[in-house]
Amino acid sequence: MKPVKIGVLGLGTVGGGTLNVLSRNAEEITRRAGREIQVCLAAARDVQRVRGCELQGVRLTADPFEIVNDPEIEVVVELIGGYEPAKSLVLQAIANGKHVVTANKALIALHGNEIFAAAEKQGVMVQFEAAVAGGIPIIKAIREGLSGNRISWLAGIINGTSNFILTEMRDKGRDFADALAEAQQRGYAEADPTFDIEGIDAGHKLTILASIAFGIPLRFDKVYTEGITRITRADVEYAEALGYRIKLLGVARKTPGGVELRVHPTLIPKRRLIANVDGVMNAVLVYGDAVGPTLYYGAGAGAEPTASAVVADLVDVVRALTSDPENRVPHLAFQASAISQAPLLAADEFKTAYYLRLTAEDKPGVLADISQILAARQISIEALIQKEPRPGESSVPIIMLTQLTLEKEMNAAIAEIEALASVSGKINRIRMETLG
Repeated sequence: MKPVKIGVLGLGTVGGGTLNVLSRNAEEITRRAGREIQVCLAAARDVQRVRGCELQGVRLTADPFEIVNDPEIEVVVELIGGYEPAKSLVLQAIANGKHVVTANKALIALHGNEIFAAAEKQGVMVQFEAAVAGGIPIIKAIREGLSGNRISWLAGIINGTSNFILTEMRDKGRDFADALAEAQQRGYAEADPTFDIEGIDAGHKLTILASIAFGIPLRFDKVYTEGITRITRADVEYAEALGYRIKLLGVARKTPGGVELRVHPTLIPKRRLIANVDGVMNAVLVYGDAVGPTLYYGAGAGAEPTASAVVADLVDVVRALTSDPENRVPHLAFQASAISQAPLLAADEFKTAYYLRLTAEDKPGVLADISQILAARQISIEALIQKEPRPGESSVPIIMLTQLTLEKEMNAAIAEIEALASVSGKINRIRMETLG
């Protein structure tokens, strides 16, 4: 059979890695796909500066629309990132009857519903394995490998930058700012790290995972996001002393009232495998009713780990090129007509346990006042640490772990405790998950 001709939009880290993997493993990939995959055309912002990737037989262009409008190109690989021009290019490729492979989690999380509807109408595929957790085949695992299960919940460390920072804070006793600077020096964090450290990147990925796990539309606007900027070295040390690790966790959970979608720093028991995922590595824990808990671990970013997922998607597209469009694997795992409009819970309806750290005067009755406020809200204390005051100081740090409670009850309790004359400053609150 004749080769499948593809065009690549973007020759940055992932684009270069994709070309290298396709070239180096060409024979193996052809054996798996059944046809040769041939990169004919690639777009780069500056074609004179492209280097570090295999370009033999590849024509370069500075105009990405030349690729999506080329009648010979059958599959477009979008590796530009961001919202525009990526969205316009993908929609134009689909309108021209081309299949699309993308690693763009922001594009899928915010515009995936529109993109998949256009693809359904045109009878083409949009594959996006590389959009979540780099080289870990988590989308295929949920969409296909676990298709016999009712998935109850999933929880993931899906941002390597934040995980590296928290690991440095724990292992080397660094402050947040110092660990962030190290991440930037190593190239793990951007000059503007907001998307990573504020949980936005993880929120994009959680949006996608929740949709394929529960068969719901992509709704990034309903994801609660909280970053790691308020985590201190003291919090990390107290968590360790209590038998926990702090991770930026994305959690999607089905409850009787609706679906929880949340990203935030989380205390996890040290005995859990996922609590021991360190550095820039990613991991996703998925619980299905038939299979129980399953854990997927690997590199969440990087040129060739991400290229691994991009090329796997290309192989799937090539295998399915002659398939009846009605019998292909659905984009979001469930048939388009069966996507559920399940309610999504507001943040104050989340139910979790909590770690609380506050500073209070070292005098009788203070703990009783705090305990009374918590008890009035039906919030039970699981564990408590009160440190000795430092010489010359009259206030002490108090650390508490609570049992499960509604977020709105905890919000109200925190407001009351912070209003006490004996309590100074803000309470640092971190949610907890046992993941049992």
